[in-house]
Amino acid sequence: MSSVSGGRFDAAWLPVEAFRAVGVRRVGVRGEGGVVESVRREVREVCGWFGGREVGGGEAELVLEVGEVGLGDEEFLFEFDGERAGVRASGGVGLLYGFFHVVRLGEGAFEGPVRSELHSPALPLRMVDHWDNVAVHPVMGQVERGYAGGSVFWADGEARGDFGRVRAYARLLASCGINAVAVNNVNVHAVEARLLTERIGEVAQIAGVLREYGIRTHLSVTFAAPIVLGGLTTADPLDADVREWWAGAVRGVYEAIPDFGGFVVKADSEGQPGPFAYGRSHADGANMLAAALAPYGGTVHWRAFVYDHRQDWRDRTTDRARAAYDHFAPLDGEFAEGAVLQVKHGPMDFQVREPVSPVLGALPRTRFAVEVQATQEYTGQQRHACWLGPMWSEVLTFRPHGEQGPSVGELASELVAVSNVGDDPFWTGHPLAQANLYTFGRLAWQPSADPLDVLDEWLRLTFGDGDLGGLRTLLAGSWAAYEKYTAPLGVGFMVQPGHHYGPSVDGYEYSPWGTYHFADRDGVGVDRSVATGTGYAGQYGPPWASVYESVESCPDELLLFFHHVPYGHVLKSGKTVIQHIYDTHFEGVEEAEEARRVWAGLKGVVDAERFARGAERFEEQVRSAREWRDQVNSYFFRKSGVPDERGRVIY
Repeated sequence: MSSVSGGRFDAAWLPVEAFRAVGVRRVGVRGEGGVVESVRREVREVCGWFGGREVGGGEAELVLEVGEVGLGDEEFLFEFDGERAGVRASGGVGLLYGFFHVVRLGEGAFEGPVRSELHSPALPLRMVDHWDNVAVHPVMGQVERGYAGGSVFWADGEARGDFGRVRAYARLLASCGINAVAVNNVNVHAVEARLLTERIGEVAQIAGVLREYGIRTHLSVTFAAPIVLGGLTTADPLDADVREWWAGAVRGVYEAIPDFGGFVVKADSEGQPGPFAYGRSHADGANMLAAALAPYGGTVHWRAFVYDHRQDWRDRTTDRARAAYDHFAPLDGEFAEGAVLQVKHGPMDFQVREPVSPVLGALPRTRFAVEVQATQEYTGQQRHACWLGPMWSEVLTFRPHGEQGPSVGELASELVAVSNVGDDPFWTGHPLAQANLYTFGRLAWQPSADPLDVLDEWLRLTFGDGDLGGLRTLLAGSWAAYEKYTAPLGVGFMVQPGHHYGPSVDGYEYSPWGTYHFADRDGVGVDRSVATGTGYAGQYGPPWASVYESVESCPDELLLFFHHVPYGHVLKSGKTVIQHIYDTHFEGVEEAEEARRVWAGLKGVVDAERFARGAERFEEQVRSAREWRDQVNSYFFRKSGVPDERGRVIY
């Protein structure tokens, strides 16, 4: 197994071989500062591996230099004059990103035409949110919705004593352009609440390691902190004592962590406290925290995941999909500059297929971050190979106001992902799930990038330059394959309640969570039209409102999200809804079996430990895909009474 220095952790996409083109050369590093020292340490290590050396003067084949070049902190110039390659930056972070750019290019950095290229991130903040608990939670464990072991940051109720793994993780994040990390769960429990005050020293230790790689630390906090920690009787955001308490708490944070990034807040959602308890708006709550952070340049990321989770399933007028827009679109323009509204990319909850949230086109006067989920809560939980690059790219390139308008990636201020990393030897449980973290970072740097190009980058860095065509095909089609054998045509959920792994078609159908498919003997789907349904389709502007309003114009892949239709409704593909359900579920299993076969063919090509882990995961994926197929097909056969026209076995 390839590893980073020390040999203790899987190197993911930074194995030793990825650095060969740098390490065999004479390299000069010029500049001072903590992050520059990280670059210098990288150079010395790779030269030690491959026989290159750090030099000064004009003999260098690669020059990495910090100087007065008039660039932003994270920008860099990559230059090749036909003989020497160079990276120039105004600061250490830009130099670090430039160094990893050279690593990605490999020998290509020292070949080809003379060129000078400016590289700039499209989004200023590219953050990973960890849903990590300091103490193991009796229900959610160490990491809520974590599928790769325990926390990278916390162990035995406190910050890890050995920060080697944190440093290795920071290196991985920086190499793909991620520059911010929230280190604890958005569902803030009693232990985690105290990270804000008497336990801020532990956060500062973690921040010190992340800082070496240009990463700023953020903290999830409870809105009720003035009560929980401060002994006040209220958390009313307009109360003077509350505001004073927050100002003091923030001052203490910045005394411990001068470059602290800010807070992440989940409020009035799924039982978390918030401003609604005091008759205040979410703008009131966010702006109070923004005011406390403003003197230090910090920001509050205020999550827009607010909805009624005690819904009456018999009431078809209440629609969870509407909630974020109904709560936050009317507040556009009321949020302070230091408040960032963090909006899930779809209106529900990270399903395998959702429309792009209409909120992302309804905030012209508000800073917002698009939140995606790298941890595969509803997409196989890192037991299934499901590369999410195509999904995220569809969101980021979606144009809420039509083809002539800007894309979501152009409208957004930031991009945030829920982490898929833990203390598992392979970081992400399934070795191929590492591709999701890498792809997130690269798309956050450039939302318009072709995700397949990013996948090729990851494959080359991780596995080298051999024939990886089969593995590329496997991953490129894995999201579509997962969709085929799970929930059809955008209907969503159909999962086991609670842990969300495996099929349960009616698992949430009569629950208070608002996640319904409304299948009956005549048809399936949720009517979200303006004319006859919940009106959700009307939350979009033109042209999308009219596209989604009509059964005829609604895209097939979202049909059941927007409409309740008969089983005999003919899709644009020419198939009926019921036959589509049957066919895709059989196809999905076949594609899972083919993916298993492709991985089996890599025995001896990838290292033995990685191969064994992948083989075990693909066996589980095939088993689960078959279970999905049989349960979903049997359910709809029994509901509809319509047989499979191809006569396959349906129970």
